[in-house]
Amino acid sequence: MNIFAYLVPIALAAVFVVLLLGIWNMMRGGSANKSQTFMRWRVGLQFVAIIILVGALWFSRH
Repeated sequence: MNIFAYLVPIALAAVFVVLLLGIWNMMRGGSANKSQTFMRWRVGLQFVAIIILVGALWFSRH
């Protein structure tokens, strides 16, 4: 089993957790700065998750 079998679910779970934290912060009326920080983390983690997914697809074909 290759490393992508572990990295893909971890990356997707990380994005999901940060998204939930951001939603939770907005629902309870938390600070806007904290929401902005969660949003930045989510975007960065989505970028990493996409890179990992593309790498997994690329290595599975070669």
